[in-house]
Amino acid sequence: MINGAHLIVYSRDADADRAFIRDVLGYPHVDTGGGWLIFKLPPAEVAVHPTDAAETHELYLMCDDLERTMEELRASGVEFADPVSDQGWGLLTAIMLPGGGRLGLYEPRHATAYDLS
Repeated sequence: MINGAHLIVYSRDADADRAFIRDVLGYPHVDTGGGWLIFKLPPAEVAVHPTDAAETHELYLMCDDLERTMEELRASGVEFADPVSDQGWGLLTAIMLPGGGRLGLYEPRHATAYDLS
């Protein structure tokens, strides 16, 4: 039986991004050796969106209060790639990762599935 999901974030500076997730976001982790950290994520959900373009996969972190979360992250030196935009389904921004990537962050206004049993 499937009992979890494993997401991969590709990075031009994996060590810096791992340190960011460990030290700034504070996610618990295991060290599989050689600095390869695997992080425990908050509860998650998956959505399937239609597209006529190339199929891609995206990762977004969710929060209950985007403004407060951004203030807390800024206090830790986090920079944001985008100003907050109201998408109707939620408030959206993106965190700049040290390796140059972006990590979506949003406050959903839609029903969520991550706490279903």
